Amino acid sequence: MNKIKELINKLNQNHSLSLEEYEALISGYSKENAEYAAALAVEQRKKYYKNHIYIRGLVEVSNICKNDCYYCGIRRSNKRCDHYRLTKEDILASAKEGYALGFRTFVMQGGEDKKLTDEFLVDVIKGLKSLYPDCAITLSLGERSYESYAALKSAGADRYLLRHETADREHYGKLHPKDMSFDARMECLKNLKGLGYQVGCGFMVGSPYQTVQTLAKDLKFIEEFAPDMCGIGPYLTHSDTPFRDMPSGSLELTLYLLSIIRLINPTLLLPATTALGTIHEKGREMGVLAGANVIMPNLSPISVRKKYLLYDNKACTGDEAAESIKNLKESMKSIGYEVVTARGDRTGTV
Repeated sequence: MNKIKELINKLNQNHSLSLEEYEALISGYSKENAEYAAALAVEQRKKYYKNHIYIRGLVEVSNICKNDCYYCGIRRSNKRCDHYRLTKEDILASAKEGYALGFRTFVMQGGEDKKLTDEFLVDVIKGLKSLYPDCAITLSLGERSYESYAALKSAGADRYLLRHETADREHYGKLHPKDMSFDARMECLKNLKGLGYQVGCGFMVGSPYQTVQTLAKDLKFIEEFAPDMCGIGPYLTHSDTPFRDMPSGSLELTLYLLSIIRLINPTLLLPATTALGTIHEKGREMGVLAGANVIMPNLSPISVRKKYLLYDNKACTGDEAAESIKNLKESMKSIGYEVVTARGDRTGTV
């Protein structure tokens, strides 16, 4: 057995490696090692989640953002971005459609839009919880104050997704303008956990200036922070950003890292992201076969789906759209999995 497979076995047993071992694991990528890691990842996931795949109804509430992240298509400096903001009525209508389709988690995602006030969001969350008390509400609305997170939690929010983007301070500075802070991002994640949210973090695979060393720090951070969810996907370029000429991330490395993250934390809720479905037509299926157990079809009004472009050529219609839930169920069934109607909370701990 090669040394990388020995490390994969060690991770499978202990769910922990040293930083140097994570570096070796990443550097040792090969198709054979990735297949070996995926087989163990699927075994671990099935132990806790059987062959169940959870679906989340994604509602992209606003593509207006005060931030100017160098990689993002809805950055404030992008004057070509066609801005929109959904009303409470839009969001409730999307949820109504989603509930009828079998969704029991709604994900409200948006840029850091100053008009998405606590007052507005509390009203929407209470409205959703009143109409659909059996559903979970996930928010992904960026960095907010402790008081804001507390108010949204009190209103009924269950989960919060906030990608850490990178666990390396210097790398963070290369991806973001000076008015954004690595420490602030980490403080937000700590606050969310302290308030009792089910918390998600994550990063882009192949983001500009990423190295084996920074990726190893990401894996160690995920191990130590122990999130409930983790969203990773390949970095994809957007033509209206400073990184327009940077290469996109690798499908193969993303799948390998999905398997590794599943071995780090076998009970994690791990999405096969839209970016995976964008980089390859069978990306979501590949993600599930690598260890993912969550898919997030788009419930946003069709009129705005093409406006929420974090990267070019985003999959937002066709099989990525919520209306194609039948196709999704069939594609999952074809690889031996079942889409289930459930909130899809994290199952226990290892």
